[in-house]
Amino acid sequence: MDNQLTTTELQETSQLLQNYGPAQEALNTLKQHQGNLDASFNELWTSAVGTPETFAREGQSLWQATLSVLRDELCGDESFRSKILDYNKNPGSASLLTGAVITLIELTTLPLNPAMATIVVLYILKVGLNIFCKYTEPSSSET
Repeated sequence: MDNQLTTTELQETSQLLQNYGPAQEALNTLKQHQGNLDASFNELWTSAVGTPETFAREGQSLWQATLSVLRDELCGDESFRSKILDYNKNPGSASLLTGAVITLIELTTLPLNPAMATIVVLYILKVGLNIFCKYTEPSSSET
């Protein structure tokens, strides 16, 4: 799966979210990591919660673990699906994008701040909600 925003996608997102203060930390971090969503999320998590190596199992990806938990919490939720679909119908709407970020924060039990939630929503929008839900679903050998 592509964990990278292109320069154009990053510029468009920056324009769209220029008046949404909580997203500025996410956008600045994305710029520092040349649009890499995984690295940006890890940096924001480390800043807010602590270094993943201090509490994670060896070889475990914080990004993948987070996406797995979010799949369980978001994929069956019609209000989140509705926010994503509304934004996809009108991708130039800053209010719909910020609404998706806020909805994600409200629905999840994870300690996500608005910057981390912005990264997650941008990833879901990039790959599509249906792909996100199927791609992060555990294989039958993991269950």
